[in-house]
Order: sequence, then structure tokens, then C-alpha cells
Amino acid sequence: MSLSEDCKEKAICIILSGTGTEGTLGLKAIEGEGGMVMVQSVKSAAYDGMPASAIATGFADYVLPPEKMPEQLLNYVKQPYIKGTRKVALSEQIAPLQKIFVILRDRTGHDFSLYKESTINRRIERRMNVHQIEKLTDYVRYLSENPSEIDILFKELLIGVTNFFRDPEAFEILRKKLLPDMLKNKTPTMPVRVWVSACSTGEEAYSMAMIFKEYLHEIQSDIKFQIFATDVDKDAIETARAGVYPASIAVDVSQERLTRFFTKAEDSYRVKKEVREMVTFALQSLIKDPPFSSLDMVSCRNLLIYLNPLLQKKVISTLHYSLKKDGILFLGNSETIGEFTDLFSAYDRKWRIYQSKGGSHILIGDFSHIGQAGAFAKIKEPLKSVETSIGGHIEKMLLENYAPSCVIINEKEDILYFHGKTGKYLEPAP
Repeated sequence: MSLSEDCKEKAICIILSGTGTEGTLGLKAIEGEGGMVMVQSVKSAAYDGMPASAIATGFADYVLPPEKMPEQLLNYVKQPYIKGTRKVALSEQIAPLQKIFVILRDRTGHDFSLYKESTINRRIERRMNVHQIEKLTDYVRYLSENPSEIDILFKELLIGVTNFFRDPEAFEILRKKLLPDMLKNKTPTMPVRVWVSACSTGEEAYSMAMIFKEYLHEIQSDIKFQIFATDVDKDAIETARAGVYPASIAVDVSQERLTRFFTKAEDSYRVKKEVREMVTFALQSLIKDPPFSSLDMVSCRNLLIYLNPLLQKKVISTLHYSLKKDGILFLGNSETIGEFTDLFSAYDRKWRIYQSKGGSHILIGDFSHIGQAGAFAKIKEPLKSVETSIGGHIEKMLLENYAPSCVIINEKEDILYFHGKTGKYLEPAP
């Protein structure tokens, strides 16, 4: 973990034959900072537990037998991304970047044009380095010819690195101060409604569920908690729903909680059903999909830091719209509400916990089509794009005003999509 913090994108993680899952947290941290992960292939490993666990995370850049690792490692460190010798900043190459945004949007439906330039540049350069590609135009061609690379770049741009009880002191404030305040006027017929946005693989949502269960047991209360956890990454949502995590989570989860809330397998832990049933996981974009409403609490931690100021304002207004008066907004410890002091007051400044002042709930514009121009765009779009955008706005307006609220589920009864105000249909029966 300290290696990733010190060396950032120059950190390299190599996982060889071994048992257990001890290296998983470290490789996630290194990938999260833009470093490289190389894993021994399972077939070549005398003990495949550790390589298999590392490969299963989806963060391995190279999966190779040991004899092929040195050559690949030398090729990797010679690339401009690592040497710091790239002459032209990616943000100066407007046209190829626009093409990448369009390719990503067409395949995933997600628009990255308003993410911070530094985030976009670093992640694209890292993928170029993995494939030893020096020109951005060549990488655009590679993306066009390799759909699987689009999926990998999509996941890397999301930066879904998280863990249980991230910032333990913040969770202590949640349990000892925030929950008593939140439950003052609640009864068993009034569930506490919580939204964990950009939930990734579910660790934070389950952390909150455990905290809530502990507190309810402590005060002997029958109040219900209803946690909605959403993300745009389908694979991350599937992992979250399954609730299976490597044994290395013991670094962040106490033995008492592991015993109480998890079922132990040989090299993993599974969240117990009583905790899984507290959380509803669904695919949803905080940026373009209709938000929840009348919530008691929203957690949006470590997403704003990757967005540019314009998109940050959009997201903060969306979060305010979702909250009741006096509802709680829980941000990451490097994030703030910015200029929105008229919407929120500080509940705990150190841990970036804010309280809604209520008032008018205004959503700042629809950004679902902004990728047609984007943060780097300086080239006029053809009229057809504008017409498409207007058509999209009209369709969205008609749906919002005339289509009934709905929830789309699959054959497993997992929620795939929300539309409109669905809260009253999802609340537990009295």
C-alpha cells in the first residue's frame, strides 16, 4: 500500500506462485494509482491460489509464465509514460481524444468528457504503455479494432478501488454521532433510506449495513434501513451482489465483524444473507440517470475528485435534490461542497460530512449528451448532433412527465434500472 502511495504510476506489482490472497489489496492499490500489475499464469504456478486471486480482480495488466516476465517488464519501463519523456500532452491532441470519448460512449453509454484531464490523460497513457503504443492516433485505432480494450479502459477510468470501512474514524462518527441524530424521530414504520452512489464492488455499502445493524442491536430498535447502492460498472455490481471477497479483507474488517457478518470459505469471505438483504444493488449513472429522492443520507465518496468543476456542480446539485431537509451527505476526505454553502451546512468538517438545508431542489441541466462536445472539444459539431440532442431532451422530458415510475429487473430479481420516483414501491411493507 505504501509503495502505491510513494511511487504512484511508477509502482509495479508482480505476483508469483503462492497460496492465499494476501497480494490482492496491494495490487488494487497499485492499479488505483496507475501502476502496473503482472501476474504469473495459473498453469505455470506450482501453487495457483495467489495468482488466481489476483487475476480474478480484473486488475492484472499481464498474465505470463515467469520466463516471459523479464522481457515484458523491460519493455514496459522503457515507455514514455514511465520515463516521463512523452513530448505532447494528450490534452493537446483534441481530435483523437474526442474519438476515444465517442468510442467509450457508444459501447458503454458513459461519457468521460467532463472528467478531469489529469485523470483521463494518466489512464489512457497507462493503457498505451501496457500495449507499447506511443501515438494516441494508433491507440484510437487499437480501440476500434479491439472491443475488449474499450471495456478495460472503461473500468480503469472508473477507478473502482475501494475497501471495507475506508477511513475508520469517519465510520465511528457515523455510528456514535450521526446515527443517533438521524434516528431521533424515526419509528419502525419509517425506514431510514440511504443511497451509496458510485458503490463499485460494494464494500462501502456493506460497511454501512454492518454499522447500522450494530447500532440497532445496541439500542434494541426495530427501525429498518433501506440501502440503495448504484454504479455504472455491471461487473462491479455483480461482484457486490454476490458479496464474496478475498480473505485479505481481514486487514480492514475486525475479527468480531468477520465472525458476525461473514461466512468463511477456504480463501474468501461471503457477506451473510441478513446483511446482503439490507442492500439493493443496481446499475445507475449518477451523471445522467434520474436520481432517488427523499433520502435520509447519501454517500458519494471519492468520485468528485475525478470530475472537472462543471460536472462536480452537476453532481452536487443532484445529491442535494435526493436528500430530505437535514439529510446527510457523506463525501470523501479530499472533497467539499464547493460553492454550495446555501444548500448544505457542515456536520463534520474534518470528515466532509454535510447536512442539507432543504429549500428548492434544482437539478443542474442534463449532461447525457455533453460528450458530443466535451471538455476538450474545440471543433464545431455537425447539425445532426444538435438535432439528436434536442430529440433526446424531448424524449427525456416526455418520459419524466408522462411515463409511470418503474423498476426493471432480471430473471434473478436483481434491479437493473430505476425510472422516476420509485421509493414508495421499494419500501418494506408496514
